[in-house]
Amino acid sequence: MRTRIFSLLLILGLVIAVASGQDKKDSKPADASSGGPQVGQPAPDFELPWATQTEIHTKKDEWLKLSGQRGSNVILAFYPADWSGGCTTEVCTFRDNWNDLAKLNAKLLAISGDYVFSHHEWAKSHKLTFTLLQDHDHAIAKSYASFQSALGGINKRTVYLIDKNGTVRYRNLNFRATVKDDYDALRAELMKLQETASR
Repeated sequence: MRTRIFSLLLILGLVIAVASGQDKKDSKPADASSGGPQVGQPAPDFELPWATQTEIHTKKDEWLKLSGQRGSNVILAFYPADWSGGCTTEVCTFRDNWNDLAKLNAKLLAISGDYVFSHHEWAKSHKLTFTLLQDHDHAIAKSYASFQSALGGINKRTVYLIDKNGTVRYRNLNFRATVKDDYDALRAELMKLQETASR
């Protein structure tokens, strides 16, 4: 009897261990390269409240719509939060080194979960020359695989390059604010779009 109980407990333990291992396997975080629109796919459309250093737009009929940017190349830069050190480095790098975006027929749209009022003050403080979008519930970040649940739920630092027809041409789901190679890779892809358009 004792042997039979021991055998049953052993079998039960094995079943639980296998099930637990399967759960861990199934709940494994998605690889950084998965999810979101892939290169060559249409970029999911959206419309969001936005701000610059001179304007705030909260009314629904004033929201910025991605499909409304057709005809221009668009850099979508998702970032964690206004006023943080890494994000300030990122936006100031774009501000200081990407002043030729108009010549490249490109626009930069930066997206975080912060409200437009924070965006506006942050843009004024750092004299940012591009648009900051409010994705407070992170719905857009999630659709672009640019959201992380850690730290209470914030955007990951990611970039997408979308061509004038609304197609994703480049993405980096692990963009680094302080690494020149990441900016150079993005610029190289943007230059390719410009060269193709000028032929």
